[in-house]
Amino acid sequence: MAMDAEEIRRLILDAFPTANVTITDMAGDGNHYAAEVIAREFQGKNRVQQQRMVYRALKGKMDGPSGDLHALALTTRAPEGSET
Repeated sequence: MAMDAEEIRRLILDAFPTANVTITDMAGDGNHYAAEVIAREFQGKNRVQQQRMVYRALKGKMDGPSGDLHALALTTRAPEGSET
């Protein structure tokens, strides 16, 4: 079952309400997305920790072959300076 970009964005924003989230459908099939997430909650966390936080926010949507989301290329970082 495919997911739409807005559902992915909503799940991420539920976990990180002040984040800047950009979702791109890479293949037009609702299964292969790229996401950029810039969130204050990532401050002091390494990239692996940041990405695990995002995967937890997806609430199992990427879990195994029965997951709703097949692939998510994820870029995460904390905001720099005055960026929010």
